[in-house]
Amino acid sequence: VQLQASGGGLVQPGRSLRLSCAASGIAFSIYGMGWYRQAPGLQRELVAAVTADGATNYADSVKGRFTISRDNTKNTVSLQMNNLKPEDTAVYYCNARLFGMTHWGKGTQVTVSS
Repeated sequence: VQLQASGGGLVQPGRSLRLSCAASGIAFSIYGMGWYRQAPGLQRELVAAVTADGATNYADSVKGRFTISRDNTKNTVSLQMNNLKPEDTAVYYCNARLFGMTHWGKGTQVTVSS
């Protein structure tokens, strides 16, 4: 199983970034997919998730600014991040889950700073 995240970088407050995660080795369409993040000294936290049937949920801190989407034809899940804030700075991880199975990708760094 591989979950390859991309799209991180350094961005100024108020700007946007789009993260993408390409999955292989799993039956992507039946997995729930999610984005988590971990800032230095803090626990990893859920940012956004999308179920196999397309239902989404978001952390309160990102509601209205971030949008998660999935493309089952390309086995990808994306996170559109708008109006970024310095507190969004973290390593972002892609996650795939199905019942008791969970897979993690390597993270991608997002830094929001002027």
